[in-house]
Amino acid sequence: MSLTKCLLLALLAVVAIASVSAERIRYDNYRLYKANSENAEQLAVLKQLEGSSDSIMFLDGVHIVGTPVEIIVAPHKVPDVLDILGKAEIKYELLTKDLQKKWDETEEKVAIKGRATRAYNWAQYYELDDTYAWLQSLANQYPGAVTLIEGGKTYQGRSILGVKINKNKGTNKPGIFLEAGIHAREWIAPAAATYIINQLLTSEDASIKELAESYDWYVLPHANPDGYVYTHTTDRLWRKTRTPYGSCFGADPNRNWAFHWNEVGASSSACSDTYAGPSAFSEIETKSLSDYIASLKGKINLYISLHAYSQYLLYPYGHTADLPDNVEDFKQVYDAALAAVSKRFGTKYTGGNIYDAIYPAAGASVDWAYGTQDVRMSFCYELRPSSNSFITGFRLPAEQIIPASEELLDSIVAMAAEVKKLGYFNK
Repeated sequence: MSLTKCLLLALLAVVAIASVSAERIRYDNYRLYKANSENAEQLAVLKQLEGSSDSIMFLDGVHIVGTPVEIIVAPHKVPDVLDILGKAEIKYELLTKDLQKKWDETEEKVAIKGRATRAYNWAQYYELDDTYAWLQSLANQYPGAVTLIEGGKTYQGRSILGVKINKNKGTNKPGIFLEAGIHAREWIAPAAATYIINQLLTSEDASIKELAESYDWYVLPHANPDGYVYTHTTDRLWRKTRTPYGSCFGADPNRNWAFHWNEVGASSSACSDTYAGPSAFSEIETKSLSDYIASLKGKINLYISLHAYSQYLLYPYGHTADLPDNVEDFKQVYDAALAAVSKRFGTKYTGGNIYDAIYPAAGASVDWAYGTQDVRMSFCYELRPSSNSFITGFRLPAEQIIPASEELLDSIVAMAAEVKKLGYFNK
C-alpha cells in the first residue's frame, strides 16, 4: 500500500478519534497576573509555584531575577497564590479579573472555524484534519513537485504530516526544513507554514519563485498534532503533548530534544508547561521527528522553527550564554532577515541567541539541529504579536494571518539569500 493511501486511512482514523471530544475548558473568572522577582529567594518561590498545580499556568519561564512572568490562576487558587506572593513580598499586578470575558470580546476576530466550508484559505484558523486534507490535495495537484511526507507519529497515533517541495525536479539541491506548531496553542505558526507552502507553489514573485526552485523544501505545519487537536476540542491554551504522566499530561516538546536536555530552562514537574519529560526524546513526537530529520542528514542546510509570540528571531544556543563558533555569520543573516521583516508593514522584530535574547531553554529543536545534525544555520521565529500582548497573544486575530505570513516570507527570502551568500548552501 502506498504512503498516500496509508496516510489517508490514518487520517480517517484520526477524524473518528477527534469526533469524540471532552467538554471545552473555559476560563471564566480566571485571573491574569504579572509578577516580578527581585532576588534569588523570590525567584525560587516562583519556581516552586510553577508546576505545583495544573490550575496555575505560567506563561513565561521562571529563570532570571527581574524578568516579569505572567501567571493565569484559576478562581479557587487565587487566595493561595496571593498568600504565597504576599509572604515572599513578590510584587505583582492584576492584568485582568476574567480572562474568558476578554477573549469573548475578540472571538469574532479570531475566526475559528470547526470545519472548512470553502476552499482552504488564510482568513481563518483550520482544524488539523482540514489542513491534512489540503496537504493531500497538493500532492494530487502537483505530482512530482509535491510529495507527502510523514515526519513522525504521535502518542495518540496521528501522523506528523508534511510536504516535500521539489518544484523543478532537480536533484542534490540544498535543503530547507521548516517545522511549525510544536507548541500546540501557537496557532499562527502552522497557519504561516501553510501560507508559505502555498506561496512556494503558486507565487509569480521572482524572489519567491527562485526560493521554490532552488531548494528542496521539507515543511511540517504541525509538529504536535495531538496537542493542536486538544486546543480545538478542549483547552485553547494547551501547549504540550498529550502523553499521560500521573495526574498530569504532556511534556514540552521543545524541551525534549536530546541536546543538553533539561540542563536549564525546563521543569522536572509533569504539571509544568515546560516539563522536559522523564528523559530526552521520551515523547514519540520528538523521537520520531528527530529520526526523520536524521534520515536527511547532509541534505538540510537551513532549519527554521516557527513559534509565537513576541516578534523575535533567535539562533543557538538555549542552554548556555556561550555563542556558536559561527556566530558572526548568524549575526549577518539575522540582520538581513530583520531588515526584511519590517519593510512591508513596519513590524519590529528583535532577538539574538536564545539564552540572552529571551531566556535559558535547553532541549529545543533548533539547538538539536545545529548541535547534532550539522545544520550550521538554524533559526527560530517567534511570530506576531509583540511581547506583553497575552490577551491576543496565542489568539492572534485571523485577519492578521496573511500580513504576519507575508512579512515572515519576506524575511525568509532575505535569510536564504544571505545564507547562500555565506556559502552554507554549498556545504
